[in-house]
Amino acid sequence: MSAKSETVTAMNTAVNTAMNTTVNRRGLLAATAAGGLALAPVNFARAEDRPGTGPEGPHRTRTVRGTLPVGSPDYVYLPVEVPRGVAEFAVSYTYGKPPVPPGVQGNALDIGLFDERGTALGGRGFRGWSGGARTAFFVRSDAATPSYLPGPVRPGTWHIALAPYTVAPEGLPYEVTVTLRFGEAAPAPVPVYPPERAKGRGRAWYRGDCHVHSVHSDGRRTPAEVAAAARAAGLDFINSSEHNTTSAHTAWEGLWGDDLLILTGEEITTRNGHVLAVGTDPGVFVDWRYRARENRFGRYAHQVRRVGGLVVPAHPHATCIGCNWKFGLAEADAVEVWNGPWTPDDEVALAEWDNALVAAVRNADVRNADDGPGRWLPAMGNSDAHREPDLLGHPQTVVLAESLSRRAILAGIRAGRSYLAESAALTLSFAATDGRGGHAGIGERLRAAADAPVTVRLEVSGAAADCTVRLVTDQGVMLTTALPAAGAGVVEWRTTPAHAAYVRAEVRHPPAVPGLPGAFAALTNPVFLDVAADRAG
Repeated sequence: MSAKSETVTAMNTAVNTAMNTTVNRRGLLAATAAGGLALAPVNFARAEDRPGTGPEGPHRTRTVRGTLPVGSPDYVYLPVEVPRGVAEFAVSYTYGKPPVPPGVQGNALDIGLFDERGTALGGRGFRGWSGGARTAFFVRSDAATPSYLPGPVRPGTWHIALAPYTVAPEGLPYEVTVTLRFGEAAPAPVPVYPPERAKGRGRAWYRGDCHVHSVHSDGRRTPAEVAAAARAAGLDFINSSEHNTTSAHTAWEGLWGDDLLILTGEEITTRNGHVLAVGTDPGVFVDWRYRARENRFGRYAHQVRRVGGLVVPAHPHATCIGCNWKFGLAEADAVEVWNGPWTPDDEVALAEWDNALVAAVRNADVRNADDGPGRWLPAMGNSDAHREPDLLGHPQTVVLAESLSRRAILAGIRAGRSYLAESAALTLSFAATDGRGGHAGIGERLRAAADAPVTVRLEVSGAAADCTVRLVTDQGVMLTTALPAAGAGVVEWRTTPAHAAYVRAEVRHPPAVPGLPGAFAALTNPVFLDVAADRAG
């Protein structure tokens, strides 16, 4: 007997009736992220149903069709009543993509899954999220499609999460097919997570890329290919940062080693911007279903820190829909100012970050980077590599850490003891000295009398021969000079704490457009110059 298929037409009526009522629409939009809209349930539990048979064994199938109108909630939940005896839950979906006039958004529909534990914020029932990266997936006790979490298919009400990212003026027609396969559940595998420490070189500068993607979200590389690309790029560590899922956390077995530390995290992808959870405890999921106006982000930023991670807004001025960061920087531990190949939105992110440095030093009580939230924000650079020809490690964050371990690397990033480089070929050394034995490196503070002469020294190697060095303070760009030799050399500049609250260094390529800054080859976090009141004249 062939698989039984049924079209549930009540969905279309239920959605349109609710969404076309002005009062109801306002109520739905107010609950967009937290609750969304629940459609009529798909019921597999009726006594008269008999599972179909075929090459795949006993199974039942239902197909649901409907149309989401303009103004739909961010998340529309399709309940599925799952009976006992189900070994696998499988979903496929399609949606219409009608042509739209220039400047008008077309249809884009993301998808995910929550099990019988529910859809409440916090993710207790979370079983996976693939966004728009795939059109079909399955979960069962021993395996799942990448982006989804294996585990038992227990009886109860499951929910398929439909997320209309953009909706065309004529609406978003969709079709969802659910197949339940019956049988004995296979034993669940024991998850194996990456170790928290690699051999390393003791206290040293370690190179890492904390924003990479694989087939576990919208990337095209397997975890094995990501690890190989990281090693080829000369990286010491990477952070697993898939969109809205932790499924990759168990996918790195056999891929780490003495030479490569693999951190686990997530790219929390909201409708108001993306933020990296860097180095969180393995298997910890952080929810993304909220907007800035709902004032919920602080709760999830605190969750990231509770499980050992860092909160790093990603590509804060990216131009893609929903990518621009709207939550502010008060909860951030660092900020990604350089994302992939240098583009104008990175220049805007850099300017915003530099303004934040100025705001920090205006406060005489500005604290050291190790003092926790409220300090100045260090800058990070990451590749956001998804597929060939994206280069892992372009750019990369080079961190001074006590060891190649999760704890030490995150401490170095949090403290701002780091610089950004376009490749492992480029190395910087940057520090300030005061002539009385005082010395401060990147991310550190040099305390001296207001008028005490301070020498800032930048040493560069491995840069392109036509690169230019710029030294920047809270007043602006104070020195611009070509590298003294082909791709290498030393630049020195003198100032005082009275004239420069901080100094940071940039190494740039020639401008592609005359009159505009060139793309970065490297960028340092600042060295702060503090006025020592007891030594002032």
